[in-house]
Amino acid sequence: MDYIRRIVDDVIDQRTEAFNAVSITGPKGCGKTRTAKERCKTVIEFQDEDKREGYIAVAETAPKLFLKNPKPILFDEWQDAVKIWGTIRKACDDNPENVGEYYLTGSASKKINTPHTGTGRITEVTMYPMTLFETGESSGAISLSKILNEENYDIDGIMSDLKLENLFFAACRGGWPRCMALTKDTAKLEIAKDYYRQIYQKDISAIDGTNRNPEWARSLLWSYARNMATTAKRKNIFADVKATQNVTDATLASYIDALEALFVVKDIDAWTPHLRSKTAIRAAKKHIFIDPSIGLAALGINPNYFINDLDLFGHVFENMVLRDLLVYAEKHNARLLHYTDDTGLEADAVYQMPDGRYALIEIKIGVNKIPEAEKSLLKFKDVIQKYNQKALASERHPRDVYREPSALIVICANANMAYTTDSGVKIIPVGCLKD
Repeated sequence: MDYIRRIVDDVIDQRTEAFNAVSITGPKGCGKTRTAKERCKTVIEFQDEDKREGYIAVAETAPKLFLKNPKPILFDEWQDAVKIWGTIRKACDDNPENVGEYYLTGSASKKINTPHTGTGRITEVTMYPMTLFETGESSGAISLSKILNEENYDIDGIMSDLKLENLFFAACRGGWPRCMALTKDTAKLEIAKDYYRQIYQKDISAIDGTNRNPEWARSLLWSYARNMATTAKRKNIFADVKATQNVTDATLASYIDALEALFVVKDIDAWTPHLRSKTAIRAAKKHIFIDPSIGLAALGINPNYFINDLDLFGHVFENMVLRDLLVYAEKHNARLLHYTDDTGLEADAVYQMPDGRYALIEIKIGVNKIPEAEKSLLKFKDVIQKYNQKALASERHPRDVYREPSALIVICANANMAYTTDSGVKIIPVGCLKD
């Protein structure tokens, strides 16, 4: 199978201009090893059973010998030979002028505490599952970064032929590169199911050598899936599990820590500008899966289920879009946040660039929800403008003002054409979106 260039490749290109070693982290099966192999002349795979014994012997006694191979060199499953980390770290110190010579990849289920950090020598890049653009569901005709960077960037009239049924399938299949090599749709759906089983049966214990109860882990993943793309309180998630399992909150919290370390679940932080001092900002984190397919495997759902439950698919679709936005944010050094306050003012996503410019984003399934989303975004912008007017009312004692959004965006599942409303809100079919 030909290599599908990943968005993270641009991140790696940028990092290898400054660092001599790159450690690629991320969830199991997201394509870390394949991406690194594309860049390397030498590949040392410690899981290769034909060579493993010899590799381990060299790694234990004379790891510097590996560095004599043609560069760049990939050390795959390097956690099986932890001295490699220190060896590469010293090589970076000894040759500060060299860049892009070493790559390290490994299993997310093996957490190793190295004697020395790689700070300033070994840069870490996080790789996520494939976006809809990378898997081909999106044409990539509309660039999110261009909307923020180019004032006259025109999206109007760009068409999408992506159907809702295709999104149902894409959500259950997930962004796993292994699926791209398979021809049968039924086979593609098996990949996420298998990852899910491995997570609660093996990986959650293997990551740090702590023996964890698979049934507790399975119940926790089920509850997380029920609360996908929401700000549900942890106590409510724990209550789901404790309804059938005799387990403490502290134990369940440690399970969540393990799932986060495995890149299975992730919390999106709240954006907290103090726009109204009397308004309580809900700083709760939004819970998502790194890929929604794992959550759907936990729920036992297939694509046909959503025909009769679009409400659930609304949460799943939001999770899928947030996954893609995380990938885009990684490339552009941006931050992905969300906002909700006690007056109902909200944004499903706040995509903030490193210079402070940001887009307020609403994520909707149907075109019938676009007017409601537009109204919500405009209300948000109006609150910021009124706050700034009051802040500047006193010329002698002005208060801090808040930057207005650079873009207001609605990402829609079944919109077939992109356009800009009279009020300036960008309507983007998800079937057109890329970074």
